[in-house]
Amino acid sequence: MKIDTICVQGGWTPACGEPRQVPIYQTTTFKYDTTQHMADLFDLKAPGYFYTRLANPTNDAVAKKIASLEGGVAAILTSSGQAANFFAVHNLCSAGDHVVCSAQIYGGTYNLFNVSLRKLGIEYTFVDPDASPATIQKAFRPNTKCVFGETVANPSGAVLDIEKFAKLAHRNGVPLIMDNTFPTPILCRPIEFGCDIVTHATTKYIDGHSSQVGGCIVDSGNFDWTKHADKFPGLVEPDASYHGLSYAKTFGKQAYIVKCTTHLMRDFGAIPSPFNAFLVNLGLESLHVRIRRHAESALKIAKWLKAQKKVAWVHFAGLPGDKYNRLVKKQFDGNSPCGVMTFGIKGGRAASIKFMDSLKVIGIVTHVADAWSCVLHPASHTHRQLTDEQLKAAGIPPDLIRLSVGLEDPEDLIADLRQALKSV
Repeated sequence: MKIDTICVQGGWTPACGEPRQVPIYQTTTFKYDTTQHMADLFDLKAPGYFYTRLANPTNDAVAKKIASLEGGVAAILTSSGQAANFFAVHNLCSAGDHVVCSAQIYGGTYNLFNVSLRKLGIEYTFVDPDASPATIQKAFRPNTKCVFGETVANPSGAVLDIEKFAKLAHRNGVPLIMDNTFPTPILCRPIEFGCDIVTHATTKYIDGHSSQVGGCIVDSGNFDWTKHADKFPGLVEPDASYHGLSYAKTFGKQAYIVKCTTHLMRDFGAIPSPFNAFLVNLGLESLHVRIRRHAESALKIAKWLKAQKKVAWVHFAGLPGDKYNRLVKKQFDGNSPCGVMTFGIKGGRAASIKFMDSLKVIGIVTHVADAWSCVLHPASHTHRQLTDEQLKAAGIPPDLIRLSVGLEDPEDLIADLRQALKSV
């Protein structure tokens, strides 16, 4: 099936007389007739469900659809995008390990990595995503276990050169993990450019209606864990907690997701409710239509902002002449990377804040990538925990406004932007 059809019909194929929509299995437990059958489930010898904290049929149907959209072999839903990124890295790393990470990532993820995971003994080196391969190579260490980046950085809008980072990761015997939240697999499929593991905050465009918080991890199945057994003993060597089972040998290309489920989801419990997964699926059914409209309207508005005298600068990779435009043409389906852009107002931080406070149709909210258009001032909101130096490293000037273009008529949005500019 082509990607638009997968959005609508992927993951769930009802038999005669079964529900057309994915059923909500709103249950914690599942019944079995024999003790041995349950024992086989706990030993991972038989497929099935026994407790929703580990897996649930509703969640699995939706995860299967997202895996298919990304071109992966398996996926798992999580309770948030933060949980997805935490699990994606922690499934490979333990205390004493190291990660190479793009410096231009979402502030919450930066804090997760730079503060919380450091407390667990996992070290990070943040690199300029636009740096040369030779410069980035210097960040790798013998104990490096993965590379992490965002397809389109939140909020800076930087577009990562996936092939460049994939080649560096593979040269050093580690997988590349990419957060693909902003483009979604409709506009960009990182696996096709060498990425090994893809994460999402399904809270954003995939849901698209501010109705739930969720995340997803997709494994391409392409990284050979056995070839690098010394780096990933948890995936290759026998697991004493499962009677000496080797995930790589037993589950092959699905080893990474199985381990993520049986270890991290079992122990940390960051599972989404089946109802939340149901809402994610409703969003997926229209994703292919919505995301293209978001991207098209954003390009139109970015061009309008670029022509305004009171606008100091506009950064949107879809704009001709933007330094990331060539990567959009190379890696994306279409001329626009998503519906999110950044810009600044002449007069600095104070002017940008006054402009935002004058908007009437476009709302000031924490959210992004939604049906409703919204703005955010990262230096005051999501990234306020960062120092000025860290803000600069993350590509976030103090006057930066993040605009998420929704599904409203773009002419109405331009009219709102125009009247707000008059207040500055």
